[in-house]
Amino acid sequence: MEVLSLRAINRATLARQLLIERDARSAEAAIEHLVGLQAQAPFPPYTGLWTRLAGFRADELADALLERRVVRVVLMRGTVHLVTAADACFLRPLVQVIMDRDLRTNALHARHLTDLDVGEVADAARSVLDGEALTGKELGDALAARWPDVPPGSLAHAARGLLALVQVPPRAVWGRSGQTRYRTAEHWLGRSLDTAPDPARLVLRYLGAFGPASIADIQTWAGLTRLREVVDPLRPRLRVFADPSGRELFDLPDAPRPPEDLPVPVRFLPEFDNLLLSHADRSRVMSEEFRKRLFGVRNGVFPGTFLVDGFLRGEWRVTKERKSATLTITPWAKVSKKDTAALVREGRRMLEFAAAGAETRDVVLGQNAGQGMAR
Repeated sequence: MEVLSLRAINRATLARQLLIERDARSAEAAIEHLVGLQAQAPFPPYTGLWTRLAGFRADELADALLERRVVRVVLMRGTVHLVTAADACFLRPLVQVIMDRDLRTNALHARHLTDLDVGEVADAARSVLDGEALTGKELGDALAARWPDVPPGSLAHAARGLLALVQVPPRAVWGRSGQTRYRTAEHWLGRSLDTAPDPARLVLRYLGAFGPASIADIQTWAGLTRLREVVDPLRPRLRVFADPSGRELFDLPDAPRPPEDLPVPVRFLPEFDNLLLSHADRSRVMSEEFRKRLFGVRNGVFPGTFLVDGFLRGEWRVTKERKSATLTITPWAKVSKKDTAALVREGRRMLEFAAAGAETRDVVLGQNAGQGMAR
């Protein structure tokens, strides 16, 4: 069995993630290829597409949302993802087990839902949402008219777990703001959810976007268990490698696997980027030290991050004040002068995208830069 080095795995993953060369495909095609973008915050997907696509414009994604070609919906790992309309209908039934588990175990809501007929709750919520888009509070209050002894928040939580609810515009439309309001996917998209989605297709799609990967990696990304019984029948269709520790890695036969010494550019990643969240073994993109630092952030709010030589090296943030915008780059490890210059150049490009309306735009090094930047 061929052993792939850590750098070979890194380069292969970056290639699947469109992070070596900016790709010419459309935003919608990229979202489909990537099996969605993590999107619990409304605007990081715009940066995620900008960093991956050549000539990406914010209105391309905004239009796709307004035209219902892409939607925001709870999917893998029980988190909000931005996906194509077709993938919303394919993926949502596959991850229903995650929602069912949450309804049984959620520390805040489960005890209030124990004696409810969840089928009736789902039917009532669907009927209410067929009439208009509602916020979570409005949905809970509407359901509480029928179940007055159950907290409205728990009823809304049940509806979100039982139904495929999409977050509708203007939420997440670039340049606009709006509360989170829900409609059912079936009503909003005018199509039915897949009645028998194939989990093998899910595995193959994942490998195309995140491989080569272990079964544990696939399960981490999806939030599902018992996927070995899905992967094993696929073995004749897959390449099987080993990582440096001997763990089996599965991959599509014709997927890109660039040379491990391939030079790669610096890249800025948005908050919560799936590159950092979709493997059980994250050493392919970050050291253990940086994994602990990233996942140890308060309230689980990930910062924007950047890659140098394909690996996580620090964080960034954009602050805006009146008509000025500042990008602060804070490295977590030593970065050469050459790579520092590349980060600054790429940072200026990102500010042109993220703060197009600002009259002045600056790129500065964070307070810890003296320890991290090579002099």
